[in-house]
Amino acid sequence: MKRSAPSFWIHATALPASLCGHVSRRLTTWSLLLAWFALWLPGAQAQLRIDVSGVGATQLPIAVASFSGTDRSVTDIAAIIRSDLSRIGAFRMVDFSQPASESAPADYPGLRNRGADAFVAGSIARQADGRYEIRYRLHDVVKGSEIMGESVLATEPDLRLAAHRIADAIYFKLTGERGIFATRIAYVTKQGNRYRLNISDWDGENAQSPLVSPEPIISPSWSPDGARVAYVSFEAQKPVVYVHTLATGQRQAVANFKGSNSAPAWSPDGRSLAVALTVDGVSQIYQVDATGSGQPRRLTRSNAIDTEPVFSPDGRLLFFTSDRGGSPQIYRMPAAGGDASRVTFGSGYNTSPRISPDGRLLAFLTRRDGRYFVAIKDLAGGTESILTDGGQEEAPSFSPNGQWVMYSTRSRGRETLMAASIDGRIRQRLTSSLGDIREPAWGPFGK
Repeated sequence: MKRSAPSFWIHATALPASLCGHVSRRLTTWSLLLAWFALWLPGAQAQLRIDVSGVGATQLPIAVASFSGTDRSVTDIAAIIRSDLSRIGAFRMVDFSQPASESAPADYPGLRNRGADAFVAGSIARQADGRYEIRYRLHDVVKGSEIMGESVLATEPDLRLAAHRIADAIYFKLTGERGIFATRIAYVTKQGNRYRLNISDWDGENAQSPLVSPEPIISPSWSPDGARVAYVSFEAQKPVVYVHTLATGQRQAVANFKGSNSAPAWSPDGRSLAVALTVDGVSQIYQVDATGSGQPRRLTRSNAIDTEPVFSPDGRLLFFTSDRGGSPQIYRMPAAGGDASRVTFGSGYNTSPRISPDGRLLAFLTRRDGRYFVAIKDLAGGTESILTDGGQEEAPSFSPNGQWVMYSTRSRGRETLMAASIDGRIRQRLTSSLGDIREPAWGPFGK
């Protein structure tokens, strides 16, 4: 079927980051897809601040004592644990600032009088080999008994990570759900004429920039093992997909074909990526080797724009955005190729599919009354709900435990990141004092 130039959209990941959510929704001809290299807008900076609003349906009151042995030269383990637990919405922090060691008996009556149902006490001590031993105990104040205790060894540079992992252990013991405090996020910022790919802890701390470039960087995507990040860079004056190994800094162009190379998405085994290529004219979905070897294998065969691929967690299905029905909608098909079926119906514009780690939920962008929101769809039951309320949202990304969705939005003329619990009760806004932040990607659980 011969198609005229579409007048509805240009896929955001085939454009520079500066155009996402601004120019991309206003472009009116297919030919403008080729104009991406000429248009840039101001950008961002790396350090983040988190502001939390809302609470969970229930909150457990918990007190975290300052760890004995902590001094100004050592990372404040208790402060990081308090910060993690307070930001997640499931806990109400009970003030308990004085030090308390895990070896001392817990004052259960006194803690009950303070209103605490759970209590954490611990200590930190430097060992002869230079490492630190962190000991902590979690108590059930209501029952007057110890729930768990643990000893952790960490080098000084890893103390913050150790604190996040302790918070994860406490969260799991009290809720039965795996925590996300030791996970990392990727996002893109721009300061002056420098674009940065940033990797930080989930709370924005410990930020590092594995790539700094004078040209836009978009669409970061984590490998399943968290060791590599794929992204699109425009340094060759066209979009090229790279795979970047974080530990070594080594990177490899894995999709640098004629036309646009965009929207990388890892296969669950980490051996390949699905990408959107215009090598044959119109944007179609291909599979490429994660090492850059071999030739791309075409997965979709249509006269439409097919883009934004993402694998289901089991690797059996591929979700993607296509205008084959006349407007951009989300479709799914066998990952090896085959017939596609439409998934979204609630709006005339639905894009940017992301699948929850358990495969139950689809997060996507939907246009309603000219505004763009993140929506959640139950893939089995078919019900849809609008998760966000800003109206200028982009780039949804699930947390590895499936309980949160991070996305970018605009507020008061600035781009920020938001993370919303999937029930919509709790929101975290991540802002930078020096600029805009965009293109979030939540990394997998650490090993």
